[in-house]
Amino acid sequence: MAEKNIITINGNEFAFDPGETVLEVAQRNSVDIPTLCHLKGATPTGACRVCVVEVEGARSLMASCATPASNKMVVRTESKPVVEARRLIIQLLLSSGNHNCAVRGSDDKDWTRFQLNVQKDDGSAELCPVWGDCRLQDLAYRYQVSGDMFPATGTRYPMETVNPFIVRDFSRCIQCGRCVQACNDIQVNNAINFGYRGAEAKIIASGDRPLKDSDCVFCGECVQVCPVGALVEKDVRYRVRPWETEKIRTTCSYCGVGCQLELHVKNNQVVKVNGADVAPNHGSLCVKGRFGFNFINSPERLTKPLIKENGKFKEASWEEALDLVAKKLSEIKANHGGDSIGVLTSARMTNEDNYIAHKFTRAVLKTNNIDHCARL
Repeated sequence: MAEKNIITINGNEFAFDPGETVLEVAQRNSVDIPTLCHLKGATPTGACRVCVVEVEGARSLMASCATPASNKMVVRTESKPVVEARRLIIQLLLSSGNHNCAVRGSDDKDWTRFQLNVQKDDGSAELCPVWGDCRLQDLAYRYQVSGDMFPATGTRYPMETVNPFIVRDFSRCIQCGRCVQACNDIQVNNAINFGYRGAEAKIIASGDRPLKDSDCVFCGECVQVCPVGALVEKDVRYRVRPWETEKIRTTCSYCGVGCQLELHVKNNQVVKVNGADVAPNHGSLCVKGRFGFNFINSPERLTKPLIKENGKFKEASWEEALDLVAKKLSEIKANHGGDSIGVLTSARMTNEDNYIAHKFTRAVLKTNNIDHCARL
Protein backbone atom coordinates (compact mmCIF):
# COMPACT_ATOMS: atom_id res chain seq x y z
CA MET A 1 0.00 0.00 0.00
CA ALA A 2 1.38 3.39 -1.03
CA GLU A 3 2.47 5.72 1.75
CA LYS A 4 0.32 8.81 2.24
CA ASN A 5 1.75 12.24 1.54
CA ILE A 6 1.57 14.28 4.76
CA ILE A 7 2.08 18.02 5.24
CA THR A 8 2.09 19.74 8.63
CA ILE A 9 0.38 23.15 8.75
CA ASN A 10 0.37 25.04 12.05
CA GLY A 11 1.11 21.82 13.93
CA ASN A 12 -1.68 19.80 12.26
CA GLU A 13 -1.01 16.98 9.82
CA PHE A 14 -2.97 16.79 6.56
CA ALA A 15 -2.89 14.32 3.70
CA PHE A 16 -2.61 15.71 0.19
CA ASP A 17 -2.51 14.60 -3.41
CA PRO A 18 0.58 15.15 -5.59
CA GLY A 19 0.31 18.44 -7.47
CA GLU A 20 -1.66 20.30 -4.82
CA THR A 21 -0.26 23.60 -3.61
CA VAL A 22 0.15 24.57 0.03
CA LEU A 23 -2.77 27.00 -0.37
CA GLU A 24 -5.07 24.31 -1.80
CA VAL A 25 -4.31 21.92 1.05
CA ALA A 26 -4.87 24.70 3.60
CA GLN A 27 -8.17 25.82 2.06
CA ARG A 28 -9.46 22.25 1.84
CA ASN A 29 -8.79 21.86 5.57
CA SER A 30 -10.28 25.24 6.63
CA VAL A 31 -6.89 26.87 7.32
CA ASP A 32 -7.31 30.51 6.33
CA ILE A 33 -4.42 31.93 4.28
CA PRO A 34 -5.26 35.41 2.90
CA THR A 35 -4.91 36.03 -0.84
CA LEU A 36 -5.34 38.89 -3.28
CA CYS A 37 -4.07 37.61 -6.63
CA HIS A 38 -5.09 33.94 -6.39
CA LEU A 39 -7.97 32.97 -8.70
CA LYS A 40 -9.55 29.54 -8.60
CA GLY A 41 -9.18 27.74 -11.93
CA ALA A 42 -6.33 29.97 -13.17
CA THR A 43 -2.57 29.45 -13.20
CA PRO A 44 -1.04 30.68 -9.89
CA THR A 45 1.23 33.71 -10.21
CA GLY A 46 2.27 34.57 -6.64
CA ALA A 47 2.09 38.23 -7.68
CA CYS A 48 0.64 39.86 -4.57
CA ARG A 49 2.76 37.96 -1.96
CA VAL A 50 0.00 38.31 0.63
CA CYS A 51 -0.32 34.52 0.85
CA VAL A 52 3.30 34.01 1.95
CA VAL A 53 3.96 31.33 4.56
CA GLU A 54 6.98 30.14 6.48
CA VAL A 55 8.29 26.76 5.30
CA GLU A 56 10.70 25.01 7.61
CA GLY A 57 14.12 24.82 5.95
CA ALA A 58 13.38 27.42 3.24
CA ARG A 59 15.63 30.48 2.99
CA SER A 60 12.74 32.90 2.52
CA LEU A 61 8.97 33.11 2.85
CA MET A 62 7.09 31.21 0.13
CA ALA A 63 3.96 32.17 -1.79
CA SER A 64 1.56 29.40 -0.77
CA CYS A 65 -0.53 29.69 -3.96
CA ALA A 66 2.46 28.73 -6.13
CA THR A 67 4.36 26.40 -3.77
CA PRO A 68 3.69 22.67 -4.33
CA ALA A 69 3.04 20.67 -1.18
CA SER A 70 5.69 18.04 -0.48
CA ASN A 71 5.83 15.11 1.90
CA LYS A 72 6.87 15.97 5.47
CA MET A 73 6.79 19.71 4.69
CA VAL A 74 6.25 21.87 7.80
CA VAL A 75 4.37 25.16 7.25
CA ARG A 76 3.46 28.06 9.54
CA THR A 77 0.84 30.46 8.21
CA GLU A 78 0.74 33.14 10.96
CA SER A 79 4.27 33.25 12.38
CA LYS A 80 5.84 36.59 13.28
CA PRO A 81 7.85 36.92 10.00
CA VAL A 82 4.73 36.03 7.98
CA VAL A 83 2.55 38.61 9.73
CA GLU A 84 5.24 41.30 9.43
CA ALA A 85 5.60 40.61 5.69
CA ARG A 86 1.85 40.76 5.12
CA ARG A 87 1.51 44.00 7.07
CA LEU A 88 4.24 45.62 4.98
CA ILE A 89 2.68 44.45 1.69
CA ILE A 90 -0.75 45.75 2.68
CA GLN A 91 0.72 49.10 3.76
CA LEU A 92 2.50 49.47 0.42
CA LEU A 93 -0.67 48.67 -1.51
CA LEU A 94 -2.75 51.12 0.52
CA SER A 95 -0.25 53.92 -0.01
CA SER A 96 -0.30 53.36 -3.79
CA GLY A 97 -3.36 54.98 -5.31
CA ASN A 98 -6.72 56.38 -4.23
CA HIS A 99 -7.63 53.95 -1.46
CA ASN A 100 -9.71 56.52 0.42
CA CYS A 101 -11.53 54.18 2.77
CA ALA A 102 -11.79 53.88 6.52
CA VAL A 103 -8.32 52.30 6.75
CA ARG A 104 -6.59 55.42 5.45
CA GLY A 105 -5.29 56.46 8.88
CA SER A 106 -3.81 59.95 9.13
CA ASP A 107 -4.23 63.25 10.93
CA ASP A 108 -7.07 65.51 9.81
CA LYS A 109 -4.90 67.83 7.74
CA ASP A 110 -3.23 65.06 5.71
CA TRP A 111 -6.55 63.24 5.28
CA THR A 112 -8.26 66.37 3.96
CA ARG A 113 -5.48 66.99 1.44
CA PHE A 114 -5.52 63.34 0.35
CA GLN A 115 -9.32 63.25 0.04
CA LEU A 116 -9.40 66.45 -2.04
CA ASN A 117 -6.92 64.92 -4.49
CA VAL A 118 -9.05 61.77 -4.72
CA GLN A 119 -12.17 63.86 -5.21
CA LYS A 120 -10.51 65.61 -8.13
CA ASP A 121 -9.75 62.25 -9.81
CA ASP A 122 -13.10 60.65 -8.92
CA GLY A 123 -15.48 63.52 -9.46
CA SER A 124 -17.08 62.50 -6.17
CA ALA A 125 -16.61 63.43 -2.51
CA GLU A 126 -17.71 59.99 -1.32
CA LEU A 127 -15.47 57.24 0.00
CA CYS A 128 -14.23 54.51 -2.34
CA PRO A 129 -17.12 53.01 -4.41
CA VAL A 130 -16.41 49.49 -3.07
CA TRP A 131 -16.03 50.56 0.56
CA GLY A 132 -17.37 47.64 2.57
CA ASP A 133 -16.83 45.18 -0.28
CA CYS A 134 -13.04 45.32 -0.74
CA ARG A 135 -10.63 42.47 -0.04
CA LEU A 136 -7.72 44.87 0.54
CA GLN A 137 -9.76 46.78 3.11
CA ASP A 138 -10.68 43.51 4.83
CA LEU A 139 -7.00 42.55 5.13
CA ALA A 140 -6.08 46.01 6.43
CA TYR A 141 -8.60 45.56 9.24
CA ARG A 142 -7.40 42.01 9.89
CA TYR A 143 -3.74 43.01 10.23
CA GLN A 144 -4.43 46.44 11.76
CA VAL A 145 -2.56 48.58 9.25
CA SER A 146 -3.30 51.88 7.51
CA GLY A 147 -2.12 53.59 4.36
CA ASP A 148 -0.11 56.42 5.89
CA MET A 149 3.08 54.43 6.54
CA PHE A 150 4.49 55.55 3.17
CA PRO A 151 3.98 58.72 1.06
CA ALA A 152 0.90 58.49 -1.15
CA THR A 153 1.58 57.74 -4.83
CA GLY A 154 -0.04 60.04 -7.39
CA THR A 155 -2.42 58.88 -10.11
CA ARG A 156 -0.61 58.03 -13.34
CA TYR A 157 -3.53 57.28 -15.64
CA PRO A 158 -6.99 58.88 -15.90
CA MET A 159 -10.16 56.93 -15.23
CA GLU A 160 -11.78 55.24 -18.25
CA THR A 161 -15.54 55.82 -18.38
CA VAL A 162 -16.27 55.73 -22.12
CA ASN A 163 -17.75 52.23 -22.29
CA PRO A 164 -21.38 51.62 -21.23
CA PHE A 165 -20.82 48.94 -18.59
CA ILE A 166 -17.51 49.19 -16.69
CA VAL A 167 -15.55 52.01 -15.05
CA ARG A 168 -11.80 51.33 -15.10
CA ASP A 169 -10.16 53.24 -12.26
CA PHE A 170 -6.39 52.82 -12.62
CA SER A 171 -5.79 54.84 -9.45
CA ARG A 172 -7.16 51.95 -7.38
CA CYS A 173 -5.60 49.10 -9.35
CA ILE A 174 -3.14 47.02 -7.27
CA GLN A 175 -1.99 45.03 -10.36
CA CYS A 176 -2.85 41.70 -8.77
CA GLY A 177 -3.59 40.30 -12.24
CA ARG A 178 -6.90 38.63 -11.34
CA CYS A 179 -8.73 40.46 -14.14
CA VAL A 180 -6.10 39.30 -16.66
CA GLN A 181 -6.40 35.70 -15.46
CA ALA A 182 -10.19 35.86 -15.55
CA CYS A 183 -10.16 37.22 -19.10
CA ASN A 184 -7.46 34.93 -20.48
CA ASP A 185 -7.66 31.72 -18.44
CA ILE A 186 -11.31 31.53 -17.41
CA GLN A 187 -13.26 33.27 -20.20
CA VAL A 188 -10.50 32.88 -22.85
CA ASN A 189 -11.37 36.24 -24.43
CA ASN A 190 -7.74 37.46 -24.36
CA ALA A 191 -8.89 41.09 -24.36
CA ILE A 192 -6.57 42.50 -21.66
CA ASN A 193 -3.06 41.96 -20.33
CA PHE A 194 -0.24 43.71 -18.51
CA GLY A 195 1.28 46.61 -20.40
CA TYR A 196 4.37 48.82 -20.00
CA ARG A 197 6.94 48.18 -17.28
CA GLY A 198 8.01 49.12 -13.79
CA ALA A 199 6.26 52.13 -12.29
CA GLU A 200 4.46 52.72 -15.62
CA ALA A 201 2.80 49.28 -15.64
CA LYS A 202 -0.98 49.08 -16.13
CA ILE A 203 -3.62 46.66 -17.35
CA ILE A 204 -4.31 47.40 -21.01
CA ALA A 205 -6.40 46.19 -23.91
CA SER A 206 -4.64 45.60 -27.23
CA GLY A 207 -2.89 48.80 -28.32
CA ASP A 208 -3.82 50.40 -24.97
CA ARG A 209 -7.23 51.22 -26.41
CA PRO A 210 -10.43 51.77 -24.40
CA LEU A 211 -12.40 48.58 -23.77
CA LYS A 212 -15.15 49.72 -26.14
CA ASP A 213 -12.65 49.72 -29.02
CA SER A 214 -11.00 46.43 -28.08
CA ASP A 215 -11.76 42.70 -28.27
CA CYS A 216 -13.65 42.92 -24.95
CA VAL A 217 -17.10 41.28 -25.05
CA PHE A 218 -18.15 42.86 -21.72
CA CYS A 219 -18.83 39.59 -19.96
CA GLY A 220 -17.88 41.40 -16.73
CA GLU A 221 -15.78 38.52 -15.37
CA CYS A 222 -12.97 41.00 -14.63
CA VAL A 223 -15.33 43.15 -12.53
CA GLN A 224 -16.50 40.20 -10.47
CA VAL A 225 -12.97 39.05 -9.60
CA CYS A 226 -11.44 42.48 -8.92
CA PRO A 227 -10.61 42.58 -5.18
CA VAL A 228 -10.56 46.39 -4.99
CA GLY A 229 -12.31 49.37 -6.61
CA ALA A 230 -10.39 49.34 -9.89
CA LEU A 231 -13.23 47.76 -11.88
CA VAL A 232 -16.82 48.66 -10.98
CA GLU A 233 -20.17 48.37 -12.80
CA LYS A 234 -20.97 51.81 -14.17
CA ASP A 235 -24.63 51.79 -13.12
CA VAL A 236 -23.95 51.08 -9.43
CA ARG A 237 -20.79 53.12 -8.85
CA TYR A 238 -21.46 55.45 -5.88
CA ARG A 239 -25.18 54.61 -6.14
CA VAL A 240 -25.35 51.27 -4.33
CA ARG A 241 -23.44 50.05 -1.27
CA PRO A 242 -23.21 46.31 -0.51
CA TRP A 243 -25.03 46.54 2.82
CA GLU A 244 -28.02 48.19 1.11
CA THR A 245 -28.84 45.17 -1.04
CA GLU A 246 -30.33 41.72 -0.54
CA LYS A 247 -28.89 38.80 -2.53
CA ILE A 248 -31.41 36.53 -4.23
CA ARG A 249 -30.37 33.37 -6.08
CA THR A 250 -32.07 32.65 -9.40
CA THR A 251 -31.54 31.16 -12.86
CA CYS A 252 -30.67 33.28 -15.90
CA SER A 253 -33.47 33.22 -18.48
CA TYR A 254 -31.57 34.46 -21.50
CA CYS A 255 -30.75 30.99 -22.83
CA GLY A 256 -31.15 27.34 -21.92
CA VAL A 257 -27.77 26.86 -20.23
CA GLY A 258 -29.24 27.64 -16.81
CA CYS A 259 -26.48 29.89 -15.43
CA GLN A 260 -26.98 30.65 -11.73
CA LEU A 261 -27.25 34.31 -10.74
CA GLU A 262 -27.11 36.32 -7.56
CA LEU A 263 -29.43 39.29 -7.92
CA HIS A 264 -28.55 42.29 -5.76
CA VAL A 265 -31.90 43.85 -4.89
CA LYS A 266 -32.44 47.31 -3.40
CA ASN A 267 -35.92 48.75 -2.76
CA ASN A 268 -37.43 45.81 -4.66
CA GLN A 269 -35.37 46.59 -7.77
CA VAL A 270 -32.48 44.61 -9.25
CA VAL A 271 -29.46 46.91 -9.24
CA LYS A 272 -26.62 44.46 -9.93
CA VAL A 273 -26.03 40.86 -11.00
CA ASN A 274 -23.20 38.47 -10.12
CA GLY A 275 -22.64 34.89 -11.18
CA ALA A 276 -23.10 32.30 -8.43
CA ASP A 277 -20.08 30.02 -7.94
CA VAL A 278 -21.95 26.79 -8.66
CA ALA A 279 -22.59 24.61 -11.72
CA PRO A 280 -23.03 25.09 -14.59
CA ASN A 281 -21.37 28.53 -14.86
CA HIS A 282 -19.23 28.61 -11.67
CA GLY A 283 -19.49 32.41 -11.46
CA SER A 284 -19.04 33.22 -15.14
CA LEU A 285 -21.70 35.08 -17.12
CA CYS A 286 -22.13 36.58 -20.58
CA VAL A 287 -22.84 40.26 -21.18
CA LYS A 288 -26.61 39.66 -21.27
CA GLY A 289 -26.69 37.64 -18.07
CA ARG A 290 -24.65 40.20 -16.13
CA PHE A 291 -25.76 43.53 -17.56
CA GLY A 292 -29.06 42.88 -19.34
CA PHE A 293 -31.46 43.33 -16.45
CA ASN A 294 -32.77 46.89 -16.81
CA PHE A 295 -35.87 45.61 -18.62
CA ILE A 296 -37.15 44.17 -15.32
CA ASN A 297 -38.19 47.55 -13.93
CA SER A 298 -38.64 49.35 -17.25
CA PRO A 299 -41.74 51.58 -17.34
CA GLU A 300 -42.28 50.39 -20.94
CA ARG A 301 -42.57 46.74 -19.91
CA LEU A 302 -45.94 45.08 -20.57
CA THR A 303 -47.59 43.91 -17.36
CA LYS A 304 -50.93 42.72 -18.77
CA PRO A 305 -51.96 40.79 -21.93
CA LEU A 306 -53.15 42.86 -24.88
CA ILE A 307 -55.92 41.91 -27.31
CA LYS A 308 -56.36 43.69 -30.65
CA GLU A 309 -59.90 44.82 -31.44
CA ASN A 310 -60.73 46.98 -34.46
CA GLY A 311 -57.04 47.56 -35.12
CA LYS A 312 -56.26 48.73 -31.60
CA PHE A 313 -54.81 46.97 -28.55
CA LYS A 314 -56.72 46.80 -25.29
CA GLU A 315 -55.70 45.37 -21.93
CA ALA A 316 -57.22 42.03 -20.99
CA SER A 317 -57.05 39.47 -18.19
CA TRP A 318 -54.96 36.33 -18.63
CA GLU A 319 -58.13 34.22 -18.70
CA GLU A 320 -59.63 36.33 -21.49
CA ALA A 321 -56.40 36.29 -23.53
CA LEU A 322 -55.79 32.55 -23.16
CA ASP A 323 -59.43 31.72 -24.01
CA LEU A 324 -59.15 33.80 -27.19
CA VAL A 325 -55.89 32.11 -28.24
CA ALA A 326 -57.34 28.62 -27.55
CA LYS A 327 -60.47 29.44 -29.54
CA LYS A 328 -58.54 30.79 -32.55
CA LEU A 329 -56.10 27.85 -32.62
CA SER A 330 -58.96 25.34 -32.36
CA GLU A 331 -60.82 27.01 -35.25
CA ILE A 332 -57.71 27.10 -37.47
CA LYS A 333 -56.89 23.47 -36.68
CA ALA A 334 -60.47 22.35 -37.37
CA ASN A 335 -60.74 24.25 -40.66
CA HIS A 336 -57.24 23.88 -42.09
CA GLY A 337 -55.51 21.12 -40.14
CA GLY A 338 -52.72 21.20 -37.57
CA ASP A 339 -49.98 21.68 -40.18
CA SER A 340 -51.43 25.11 -41.00
CA ILE A 341 -50.11 26.27 -37.61
CA GLY A 342 -46.46 26.99 -36.72
CA VAL A 343 -44.90 27.65 -33.30
CA LEU A 344 -41.74 29.68 -32.72
CA THR A 345 -40.16 29.53 -29.25
CA SER A 346 -37.51 31.73 -27.66
CA ALA A 347 -33.94 31.28 -26.44
CA ARG A 348 -34.93 33.51 -23.52
CA MET A 349 -37.23 30.82 -22.16
CA THR A 350 -36.11 28.06 -19.83
CA ASN A 351 -35.54 24.53 -21.13
CA GLU A 352 -38.66 23.48 -19.23
CA ASP A 353 -40.82 26.11 -20.94
CA ASN A 354 -39.47 25.16 -24.36
CA TYR A 355 -40.18 21.49 -23.61
CA ILE A 356 -43.80 22.30 -22.72
CA ALA A 357 -44.13 24.33 -25.95
CA HIS A 358 -42.83 21.35 -27.93
CA LYS A 359 -45.29 18.97 -26.21
CA PHE A 360 -48.17 21.40 -26.80
CA THR A 361 -47.28 21.75 -30.48
CA ARG A 362 -46.98 18.05 -31.20
CA ALA A 363 -49.55 16.56 -28.80
CA VAL A 364 -52.28 19.23 -28.88
CA LEU A 365 -51.89 21.03 -32.19
CA LYS A 366 -50.84 17.78 -33.94
CA THR A 367 -48.02 19.37 -35.99
CA ASN A 368 -44.24 19.24 -36.08
CA ASN A 369 -44.02 22.88 -37.19
CA ILE A 370 -41.99 24.18 -34.22
CA ASP A 371 -38.70 26.04 -34.33
CA HIS A 372 -36.41 28.06 -32.09
CA CYS A 373 -35.16 31.63 -32.52
CA ALA A 374 -31.56 30.71 -31.63
CA ARG A 375 -31.31 28.71 -34.88
CA LEU A 376 -32.54 31.45 -37.18
